[in-house]
Amino acid sequence: MELTFLGTGSGVPSKQRNVSSLALQMHQERDEIWLFDCGEATQHQILQTTIKPRKITKIFITHIHGDHIFGLPGLLSSRSFQDGNSALEIYGPKGVQEFVESALTLSETRLKYPIHYHELYEGVIFEDEQIRVKSMQLVHGVPSYGFVIEESDQIGPLLPDRLKSFGIKPGPIYEQIKANEVVTLNDGTTINRDDVTGPMIPGRKIAILGDTLPYDRIVDFIRDSNVLVHEATFIDEDAHLASDYNHSTSTQAVKIADEAQVKHVMLNHISSRYLRHDLENELNTLKQIHPSVNYVYDFDSFHIQKEG
Repeated sequence: MELTFLGTGSGVPSKQRNVSSLALQMHQERDEIWLFDCGEATQHQILQTTIKPRKITKIFITHIHGDHIFGLPGLLSSRSFQDGNSALEIYGPKGVQEFVESALTLSETRLKYPIHYHELYEGVIFEDEQIRVKSMQLVHGVPSYGFVIEESDQIGPLLPDRLKSFGIKPGPIYEQIKANEVVTLNDGTTINRDDVTGPMIPGRKIAILGDTLPYDRIVDFIRDSNVLVHEATFIDEDAHLASDYNHSTSTQAVKIADEAQVKHVMLNHISSRYLRHDLENELNTLKQIHPSVNYVYDFDSFHIQKEG
């Protein structure tokens, strides 16, 4: 799993930052890319990466402010011209479907693939054998949501010494053992998978939040996440602006992450009023609260390691 930040600014694009969009790439896990928000010019940002729009299977929209959705019509149209024929799912609050369909209809854009819309609610919004996505409403003036992506725990690695003790040599039987709780060998020997594999590998947990004021419920929602992506529109000295505009400061975000025992904190949705040196100065203070925190910039990537 790898996060690629396509747009890390707030409100309007700047020379340093485009508006909000984030890709979760899962090529090895399921050969898919999931997109979180799609601000204006997201497809232009994608051109600077190795991301293929046809690989995008799901788009999650945190809320309907323009800096999070204005790039949708263009991206959806271009996907049709780039061999994107498979169905695409859009998860978002009320209004996203109307916005997209109105833009496509008025521009007489005809897609080569169907779109399935899912209006957001609190709880589990997607689940299969490999992954689960939960949603929670935040506090931002308009309905704004956060998402937690939880990977299922995985079977531990095969233990060569244990396999050898049963006289099992490398071959297709390894795959059978990994895929089944109990396997019977040709000589009648029964092999329990738990006897020849290491401890379960914990699934990864990723929290991606939309715009929000600090909110007590966030702590339990994101608890023990491997990585948290949290807005930090304002630095601490501008806390009054954060309150006025229903946003969080970087300090507020990091304190929530620390209380939730999040391992890594990625701060995005940064106001264009701040230059790099402003953020570097702020970061020195933030690292005293949580040592693994960073401001992210457009095209930054973060690989999410397995713990086991």
